[in-house]
Amino acid sequence: MPTREPRRYLLLNKPAGYVTSLRDPGGRPVVGDLIHAPERLYPVGRLDADVEGALLLTNDGPLTHRLLHPRYGLRRVYEADVQGSVTGTDLARWRAGVELDDGPARPLAVDIVTRGRLRSRLHLTFAEGRKHEVKRYCEALGHRVLRLRRVAFGPIRLGNLPLGQSRDLTPAEVRALREV
Repeated sequence: MPTREPRRYLLLNKPAGYVTSLRDPGGRPVVGDLIHAPERLYPVGRLDADVEGALLLTNDGPLTHRLLHPRYGLRRVYEADVQGSVTGTDLARWRAGVELDDGPARPLAVDIVTRGRLRSRLHLTFAEGRKHEVKRYCEALGHRVLRLRRVAFGPIRLGNLPLGQSRDLTPAEVRALREV
């Protein structure tokens, strides 16, 4: 009887320009190139190639399935730099939600981090992982996304992990993921 490989859980601070995959037929850089682990680890969900930030990788298939299932509504927090000025008076409109081509979208939370005349930084929390959801949401409100970074995936925070680096999750973080 074969022995089961030990479970492993990594957090990667994915840089822009990397595809969330282990291989790419087009020869683009993949997140697998950034991970040096004896186990074969798989990304939990996806981040677009131009998006950076928190990406979990694991060989725990049942946990991956649970984390990605819409029924559990895992919170994903994004830091979005958007074109234009978003003010406090705009927040009600940002929090109300919009209709996208694949149905309604409404963040669980929206907060302004910084505001300028040409660029604003927001924290947006969504519970779905729909394709390009954050970018499409911002665009629907008239603000093109200039930079997008996921800063939290459920209870796991990116913190000050350097871009392109990874770290093992702590036992407490793994427990928190299982309780989601």
